Amino acid sequence: MALLISDDCIACDACREECPNEAIEENDPIYLIDADRCTECVGHYDEPQCVAVCPVDCITSDPNNVESVEELKFKYEQIQAEV
Repeated sequence: MALLISDDCIACDACREECPNEAIEENDPIYLIDADRCTECVGHYDEPQCVAVCPVDCITSDPNNVESVEELKFKYEQIQAEV
């Protein structure tokens, strides 16, 4: 399942710097997470790094992008093949 940034985002840039898949981008007024690139850090870390560093706890699961751990691993492998 990809993650979603809520309207509570303060655009502090902490999450974007931590994303190993470069799935987070600036937008006005809040940041956005690209669901096609978000693996919830599967393949990199045990937990989503953006969630861990967000000072306002505005990053949650996106109910419109539900994926299993296996699907997230597959997505991670596809992203790594691009590199």
